[in-house]
Amino acid sequence: MLSSLVHPSSLDLSGPPRPPRKQSTRHTSVSNPDLTASALTRTAVSLEYASLRHTGHCPLGMYVTPSPENLMVWDAVFFVHQGYYTDSILKFRLKFPRDYPERPPVVQFLTDVFHPLISQQDGTFNLAPRFRLWRPNEHHVFDVLHWVKAAFKKHALDDIKEGDCFNKEAYRLYHDTTSSFAALATQSSMLSQSASALFDKDHPSMAGKGSHSMHFKELKSDQLDALRARLGLQDWEEANE
Repeated sequence: MLSSLVHPSSLDLSGPPRPPRKQSTRHTSVSNPDLTASALTRTAVSLEYASLRHTGHCPLGMYVTPSPENLMVWDAVFFVHQGYYTDSILKFRLKFPRDYPERPPVVQFLTDVFHPLISQQDGTFNLAPRFRLWRPNEHHVFDVLHWVKAAFKKHALDDIKEGDCFNKEAYRLYHDTTSSFAALATQSSMLSQSASALFDKDHPSMAGKGSHSMHFKELKSDQLDALRARLGLQDWEEANE
């Protein structure tokens, strides 16, 4: 499990997400490295990734790796352990701007998830409730990752303002019909665990977003037992007997 740099300025993140740039039909943003990023920016991003090894920097239940094709794109998986989204397996991506750390990375969920801060159109996640103004001297990528995790907990959902929501329906349901919201959050969780969402690179939720660099492989029971034995792991039910 993994999860840092410079110059006084600020950025207002409270506006709606910009529409995504049109991608070439031959290359996605992941397979087409951003060659215009300066050496300073690439160094800053590299140091941010190196800092994830420090205790507490990468949130528990979250795994992060740079895309093999592009340092400016990181792929991540978040295993949700509590709350309305318990047991969700959520793939998301961080995309760094050319002038990072002056501006924050963009967070985009590749897994479909019904959440007030996540756009149902392109999966963009709103950083504004936590980073109303982005301060390069103070804010780092590990702060962004911790906000992503916190946003799935009840105390954060309670504090979200409607103006910050990219999914207004999710916001209204949460406040007006919590049981309906909970049902849709549970449905999101179940779908995120489905074989098609985990193992199928052509799943509809991945359309136009490029391949994720963390690949899940479905194991047969004997393969899973052999892997557990090799790693010294116990079956969850056996461990709790």
